[in-house]
Amino acid sequence: MRLVAASFAWPHQGAWRSRFALGTLMVLLLPIAFIPLLGYAIAATRSAVEDPKRDPPSWTPSWRLLVDGFWTALVLFVLTAPFALALNPLADAIGGAHLWQVSDRALSQVYAHIAATFVLALPWGLLLLLLMPHGTRRFAVTQRARDLFDFQATLREVRRDFATWNIAAAAMVTAWVLAAACVGLLCVGVLPGTFYAILVSAHASATLRSQAGASGAHPPPG
Repeated sequence: MRLVAASFAWPHQGAWRSRFALGTLMVLLLPIAFIPLLGYAIAATRSAVEDPKRDPPSWTPSWRLLVDGFWTALVLFVLTAPFALALNPLADAIGGAHLWQVSDRALSQVYAHIAATFVLALPWGLLLLLLMPHGTRRFAVTQRARDLFDFQATLREVRRDFATWNIAAAAMVTAWVLAAACVGLLCVGVLPGTFYAILVSAHASATLRSQAGASGAHPPPG
């Protein structure tokens, strides 16, 4: 429970207002700020690995931010692509089952796609929870892109310390549920809520043990 409490308190350490102001703006500009936002998440994880009590990092534009964000976006694309490809076929199957009485074909297709999205969301979310936290931590420490894609190493690490992974995953899920709940605040609260969930997830990932070392290992030269 202390791990969860620390992860939830971490985003509000230090000069959090300015950090949240820029982070919220980046979430608002997500279509064009996706890569730097992911790069910042890696920087936050790296900072928490080196010193869990240190304040989250400030926003500092750098080449490293873009490189880290690119590789993180790529691994997310790889893990998400199978579910995206399955969306339309599953929606067609659900629509063909005639589970609801709707005469408007276009509206029926909308319902089918919503249902298919909900069906796929659970396994997609579980896959990301299983494969991303340890890989993110390894990548943050070593700065080697291949550590993000070493899914076999990730599964070994989850088995080795399942209890800690379970607690970290619970913290992440709770943070993202809170972010989603902020949609009710006229869709305004979801922006800082999303940034808050990113920081909680970064800190929770940093608490995991990995083959990259239990505490801040130095990245390779160059």
